[in-house]
Amino acid sequence: MNTSEPSTDMRNDAAAWGLVFGAWLIASVATLGALFFGEVMQLPPCLLCWYQRIFMFPLVLILPFGLFPFDRKIVRSALPLASIGWLIAVFHQLLVVGWVPKSIEPCAKGVPCSKTVIEMFGFVTIPLLSIAAFSAIIALLVLAHFRSRQ
Repeated sequence: MNTSEPSTDMRNDAAAWGLVFGAWLIASVATLGALFFGEVMQLPPCLLCWYQRIFMFPLVLILPFGLFPFDRKIVRSALPLASIGWLIAVFHQLLVVGWVPKSIEPCAKGVPCSKTVIEMFGFVTIPLLSIAAFSAIIALLVLAHFRSRQ
């Protein structure tokens, strides 16, 4: 056996580390984006946006705990947060496009959740950006889970 080559476990953990790091980068960009929309652009978040933030912001703090040193169990901590955030974002997007009746809209006071505050390229809304971020984080975490188990 050649000892100069890294073992398969080490290569798989290195690949999984990269995937978790990618998930952390996405969570960081999403968090900075949410703070930019709220604090710089002065766009008040609706209730569903707050709930999505509740599930996105902790990922920025939790994911590094699984990176230094790499701990494959970090997926168990981060995946539920990302999944619940994704469900809220999907519900929010369905409310924005009108597929969910406004009678069950949770935003009774303040900014209405069904209102489109920003629309880029004619279809990209804040809830759609949230869906994309949570989806990417979930995909990377699932891939990291399976990669680190090999």
